[in-house]
Amino acid sequence: MATMNNQDSNNSNNRTAAPPTNASKQPLPTPKAVDTQSVLKRLQSELMALMMSGDSGISAFPEEDNIFCWKGTISGSKDTVFEGTEYKLSLSFPNDYPFKPPKVKFETGCFHPNVDLVGNICLDILQDKWSSAYDVRTILISIQSLLGEPNTSSPLNTQAAALWSNQEEYRKVVVEKHLYKKPNH
Repeated sequence: MATMNNQDSNNSNNRTAAPPTNASKQPLPTPKAVDTQSVLKRLQSELMALMMSGDSGISAFPEEDNIFCWKGTISGSKDTVFEGTEYKLSLSFPNDYPFKPPKVKFETGCFHPNVDLVGNICLDILQDKWSSAYDVRTILISIQSLLGEPNTSSPLNTQAAALWSNQEEYRKVVVEKHLYKKPNH
């Protein structure tokens, strides 16, 4: 600190304000570059883990050559009104992932209490309950689980929430909206 004071003794106003601010801002570009590499490595690792997991009914892959934008697929779980359905999702990862959650949307229409008409999803782990310990697999499994176990007390789609208690009628709406997947051969 004595060296700093000796260097800036001619300008006492800059001694405490400017040099520390400039000095602290100088190294920031380097960590950002390192963070981007860390995010890239994390996403590559998650892709490999997802491919090796063998989880049925979920998948996701980067779009073309952009590791920050993925397309995912989830299938409706057995013994739910969504059994036999398949949904496409988009996942967009921020530069500060995994410290911030990805933006996830349904690309396929989904009649569900926690999905609005444009595909936005109301799921706590994609918002205020996000943890950097979560990964793509966790997100996809959570959304798949949400299909059969919606939070009807906090709906984005009030029509779907109101109909949820009548599973037979609900299933008819799902089928009528042409969301039913062709049977596997």
